[in-house]
Amino acid sequence: MTHEGSLEEFPTEIAEYMTGFLTSVNSVQNVIQTLMSLSKPEQLKLGPLEQAKVDLLSAYALNSLFWMYLVTQGVNPKDHGIKQELERIRTYMNRIKEITDKKKAACLDKDAASRFIRNALWVGEVTRDKESLL
Repeated sequence: MTHEGSLEEFPTEIAEYMTGFLTSVNSVQNVIQTLMSLSKPEQLKLGPLEQAKVDLLSAYALNSLFWMYLVTQGVNPKDHGIKQELERIRTYMNRIKEITDKKKAACLDKDAASRFIRNALWVGEVTRDKESLL
């Protein structure tokens, strides 16, 4: 998908932008091929959270491609509905991130915490005898 020969005809600034654009398109193409290679039975084996991640990644990739298409057609995507769609997808991605972060967070073990506190506040026999004399 590289057209290095035809890029030499453009000014260097434009050629650099086009090279970057082609690199980005190739990266997106690789991601989409990876997503498309996942068969339906393999997708069904994934847990609900992983399925949601795959679905959101697919939606985000396709909407990003449409964003790039609009830019190539001279349309400002910030004034288009695609911007709201990408923001909506990002919101759901953040929700999934919060859920996975909560799962990774440490749980409070009440029994262990009470043992720590009891042992930290432990008073020796000698100290108890002195207190009883007072």
